[in-house]
Amino acid sequence: MKEIKNRKALHEYYIEQKFEAGISLRGSEIKSIRAGKVNFKDSYARVKEGECWLMNFHISPWEKAAFFNHEAERPRRLLLHKHEIKRLKAKVDEQGMTLIPLEIYINEDGRCKLTLALAKGKKTYDKREVLQKKDQMRERERSLRQH
Repeated sequence: MKEIKNRKALHEYYIEQKFEAGISLRGSEIKSIRAGKVNFKDSYARVKEGECWLMNFHISPWEKAAFFNHEAERPRRLLLHKHEIKRLKAKVDEQGMTLIPLEIYINEDGRCKLTLALAKGKKTYDKREVLQKKDQMRERERSLRQH
C-alpha cells in the first residue's frame, strides 16, 4: 500500500477532522497515481450541487496512454455519503473552514482513496511559533544526548 502525503498541509492548517473518500478516476490517472506522479500544491475540495469535488489536484499524464490520456488538473468527483457531504458543507459555510487533501493511497482492494481534512488556516505567527517549538525540542534532545 503506497501512500503519498501532503506534507505542507500540516504546516499551513490546523486539522480538525479527517474523512476517507474514494475518487472517480480514469485508467491513465490510476496508473499515474500508482507511479507516484501526483502533486498536492494548491489543491482543495469544494461542495457543489450536493457533490464533493477535488480541485487543482495535479495527476501527471501517463506517458504510454497516447490519445486516451487525461487532463492533469481536471476536477475529480469525491465519493462520500450524502450525510457526510451535508456535514462538510455546513462546517465550510458556517465556520469558514477548508477541505484539503492530506494523502492519497491505494488500499488492499486496489482502490484509490483520499484522506480529506476539514481544516482551518494558520496565521503566519502561528507557523513561526510551531517552528520555534520544534527547534527548542531538537535542542533539548541534542543536549540530553550529549550528557
